Amino acid sequence: MADVAQAPADPQDDRDDQDGPDGSDAVELGGYRQELKRTLGSFQVFAISFAFISVAVGIFGTYDDVLRTAGPVGIWLWPIAGAGQILVALVIAQFAARIPLSGSSYQWASRLANPKVGWGFGWLSFCFLAVAVVAVDNALASQAFMPLVGMEPDEDAARVITLAVLFVQTVLAIASTRIVSALNTAAVGIEVALVVVVSIALAVAVLATGDGAAATLTSRGITAHAPDYFGVGGGLMLAMIMGLATLVGFDSAANLAEEAKDPHRTVPRAIVGSVVAASVLGMLFLIALTVAITDVPRVSAEASPVAAIMRDQLGPVMERVLLVAITFAFFGAGVVSMAACARLVFAMARDGRFPAGRLMRRVGRRTRTPVPATLLVFALGVVLMVALPGAALLELITASTILPALIYGATIVLYLAVRGRLSRRKGAFDLGRFELPVAICALVWTLVALFVLVSPKEAFVSVVIVGGLLLAGGLFFLVMLMTDREALETEPGTLGEVFRD
Repeated sequence: MADVAQAPADPQDDRDDQDGPDGSDAVELGGYRQELKRTLGSFQVFAISFAFISVAVGIFGTYDDVLRTAGPVGIWLWPIAGAGQILVALVIAQFAARIPLSGSSYQWASRLANPKVGWGFGWLSFCFLAVAVVAVDNALASQAFMPLVGMEPDEDAARVITLAVLFVQTVLAIASTRIVSALNTAAVGIEVALVVVVSIALAVAVLATGDGAAATLTSRGITAHAPDYFGVGGGLMLAMIMGLATLVGFDSAANLAEEAKDPHRTVPRAIVGSVVAASVLGMLFLIALTVAITDVPRVSAEASPVAAIMRDQLGPVMERVLLVAITFAFFGAGVVSMAACARLVFAMARDGRFPAGRLMRRVGRRTRTPVPATLLVFALGVVLMVALPGAALLELITASTILPALIYGATIVLYLAVRGRLSRRKGAFDLGRFELPVAICALVWTLVALFVLVSPKEAFVSVVIVGGLLLAGGLFFLVMLMTDREALETEPGTLGEVFRD
């Protein structure tokens, strides 16, 4: 990124690629040592973002809510969410191409606005990632593992299983980045195969048996006579949560940028490519599932409707095989969420801007992974599972969807504020003349998404969770202002100078 710091006066000139091919120069110019190990190739970086999004995981975790609030027709809100999130991903990729440091939006805001603003971005991102880990693992327990082993729906059992899964993921995330990468790569391969194979198998089963109908795609199902179906916060609006909750976290690749090879190119491509792939595959999967429903009221009442559809059409043996695959996909998504969160904590801690910063910035000598930061993510998962009232999954999913919407909206505003002065880098991801209309459309979409998420009365507990996390962050911010103001007023390195003269 030295070329960024020394940009010429003409804002349209391309920059020569002067950084080393592995991106190490960017870390050094950022004021840091290359402490994390660079092991991630282009597909592995893509796998990180795709595994975080995890189409099968998102649909398994939220399809039941769509059937109960909007009916099968609610799946058509998925492509709308997909188009909106692709716009957001295009804006995020512009930043990822310029500042490839762990911490993503925290680093971007700190260096392009000021450290205080960056701290706010960092705290929001930390809250999102910490909640997302638990949401994914709780969905693994209740929607995949429990049906797999024949357990009846039980909230307490799901929470115990969630904690056990969190512990195993913590051990693996600490052990090695290579292990995390290998798990993610395998999970992505299995998930893509799962979505494609299940979609084809369901289509063949429907054609062969005649059980199922295309008319289900436009059915309101059990919500046919709901009085508030089209109202603000009503059933149809609630169905948007499936797309909004699934197609997020694509910027997780940017959180591992210091462990990626050639991050100026691989990370932006992974961010955009993962959302596009997930949007297309997800829509195909949803159509196949919905057409294959044989009894809408009965399936809508199931604890895991996707598992019930597969059992009806493909038999109990195939159902179990597919549940094993989806359990592994859930597990991979949880691991990458934990790894991304730990890297963000590490990034903030080494700048002295995270609680217990001296501890949280430590990297294991043998593993070269942020050990205390990873243990913190596990500890927060334990707290959430113990403290949350009621049905934890929907509350966690909604909370982990509100937070990224806030982050993405703020990131787009930041981009609109500084885009005219940002340098360009030859060979790096760049929207060119389309960047302004894309950014404006992305901002409008994010505002719409936020309105959709906070309007339903069912979102109250989730809003309280988000508010509590932000309040805790605000209190720590005030403590820092009184005890360590310098950390919020200085920035290491020269990567902050990404503006043209």
